Amino acid sequence: MLFTLLAGAATLWMATWFYASLQHQTALTGSLPLARHGEWSAPLDDVFIHFDFARATARGYPFQWSEGNGYSSGGTSLLYPFVLAFGYWIGYRELTLMAWAAIVACVCTFALLLTARRMFRNMPVATSYLVIPAILGIGVLSWSLFSGMEVALFLALWGAALVAWDDLVTGAPDDRERPTFYAGAVGFWGALLVATRPEAACVVFVFAVSAAIALGKRRGFKRGLVTLALCAVPGALVVLGQSLANWLITGDTTAAGALVKLELHHPHLNRQQVIDAWWFHVRYQFMRVGDYHLSSVPVLGFLPYAFAVLSIAFRRTRRYGIILVSSAVLWVLVVALNGQVRWQNERYTMPALAWIMLAAALAVGAVFSGSPALGSRGRRLFWTGTCVTAVAWAAFGWFHLERLRDQVWFFGRASRNIRDQHIRTGRLLQAVHPPVSRVLVGDAGAIPYISDLPALDIIGLGSFHNMPFARATRQGVGASIELIERIPAKDRPDVLAIYPSWWGTFPLWFGDVLGEVPVTGNVICGGASKVIYRPRWKLLDGSDAPFTTNKGMRVMDSVDVADVVSEKSHGYAIAGAVGYVEMKLLAHAEEDEKDVFDAGRLAPQGVAQSFVVRGLDPARGSRLLFRTAPTNAATLGVEVDGAEQPNLVLKPSAKWQETALELPASAVRSEMSVRVTSKQGEHVLFHVFALQPAP
Repeated sequence: MLFTLLAGAATLWMATWFYASLQHQTALTGSLPLARHGEWSAPLDDVFIHFDFARATARGYPFQWSEGNGYSSGGTSLLYPFVLAFGYWIGYRELTLMAWAAIVACVCTFALLLTARRMFRNMPVATSYLVIPAILGIGVLSWSLFSGMEVALFLALWGAALVAWDDLVTGAPDDRERPTFYAGAVGFWGALLVATRPEAACVVFVFAVSAAIALGKRRGFKRGLVTLALCAVPGALVVLGQSLANWLITGDTTAAGALVKLELHHPHLNRQQVIDAWWFHVRYQFMRVGDYHLSSVPVLGFLPYAFAVLSIAFRRTRRYGIILVSSAVLWVLVVALNGQVRWQNERYTMPALAWIMLAAALAVGAVFSGSPALGSRGRRLFWTGTCVTAVAWAAFGWFHLERLRDQVWFFGRASRNIRDQHIRTGRLLQAVHPPVSRVLVGDAGAIPYISDLPALDIIGLGSFHNMPFARATRQGVGASIELIERIPAKDRPDVLAIYPSWWGTFPLWFGDVLGEVPVTGNVICGGASKVIYRPRWKLLDGSDAPFTTNKGMRVMDSVDVADVVSEKSHGYAIAGAVGYVEMKLLAHAEEDEKDVFDAGRLAPQGVAQSFVVRGLDPARGSRLLFRTAPTNAATLGVEVDGAEQPNLVLKPSAKWQETALELPASAVRSEMSVRVTSKQGEHVLFHVFALQPAP
């Protein structure tokens, strides 16, 4: 009872400290328009992505980021939006949904403290109180727990899985029903873990394998296999189910969030570069947490690492220490694939830090509750170790206080930044005249949530009718604009709310500035000002048709290079180069006063591009029209179905250039494979049209 009261009081006290910082900072409105005194906010725009999904779920559109946009795989959690949706449903609307997220965070953190106490069952009761400072006393960890993200829910579910796992592996050898029940419980909680964070598959793996080994030793190999299946299969089914849903609905098994964030899916990195980036992120997590977050004295910050490993050395804590340390290590190795692991106050690393701190607390408890060996030497060693441990951790706590205070301040300031820029931008869009029909954003969070407008996320975390913006944006902004070209004019965004520095020439070419929303004292936003533009989509008109006059000819098929949908349907491939996407806005080939946009791929000398054109009539000749915009002379070799065709000679031009290749009827098939090779000079291929005489 005393532990429960202290854990609850400590949770509320720490939460109050962080949320008071938030309220204090948002009370500083000054003369800011559309800012309200002391309102709720959040320290991360990603919190509002969860809010977007939660509101859509509460309104009857589950798994949709923006209502009407269709299924989205861009959320970082399947389960958490449903938890938030319940709060929205019972009345926590608009910014007060953050108050519900705070309630969820407090309840889940409290649950974690209660379940984590189980690991101290083999030691004196007093040592279990180390759980409270191990979790709540770490500033950066508490920051994430109370941020409104899914970290607290995830760790609470992990605690429930830990209790079920402990009941499973410590059951009596002759108990025949208990193993099956608790193995099923581990599997159930593991499935919820994976539904909360897909990276949790590695944690489920640790629970399942360790339980299978323990049960296999006690009950035999067959029981071990059954235990492994019961523990692991539910989580695996969640992963497979999500991948299947992604494939059936979007045509891509990989979630949009993974496409956007994981270096494995970066189109411009080779295998060695991916490995190098992964190793950099592994080292970054280890050093950033130990060298900065845990102590203002760098070396002292690595103390929890040492004691976490020490927990494996003590017999009373070994079983739990292995679970905690192995889970932390695997977690760090998995999230190191995420190119954004360095941002957002290292929130992706926080579960691993929680496990490290719990393992360290176990080791400290084992040291304090040990007994000296026989003889004076044993007593001296015991008391020396106890004193050194006490002094080391007292110093750690003292020098961590500065980091804790910094995190409390950072929590409030970041929340104020989000309010001052993102929330105010959303409110401003509500007041724009004529009313906004759809807003294009580059960070899918507070702006669509506050404005409650249909939205298009150009990064791709929020879907738009199965268009692969996540895959396109990683290729380059030009590939994303190619997808916007596919959207009917009436459905295109009529307002852009983006950071201009993120998108190169896109806002310069396509945007007329309506206003901007600055932020002062910025610590979390992606730029000093969020700029609002009225877009000029007319620049896309005509890009999908030949520029030059082709009287008596009609387009039978076209390959829009850098349009990932067109490329996929035509089997486009580039060999010998990355295929960087370049975009141009040039004068129409025949109308000087008209500018037209198109994007293509850069092909250096010696590089080959291949694709398939379809729908041709084999009985008639055909013309292949290649759109380029050469800045230097180049020569292209063309093969059609393996047969060499006359070279295409490109001359530098300040306009769009479309070069024709005539094919006789004897060379035409209903489906033809085309290969274009840069024989001399580099070029960018933007579009290929297959034309035939009209019947």
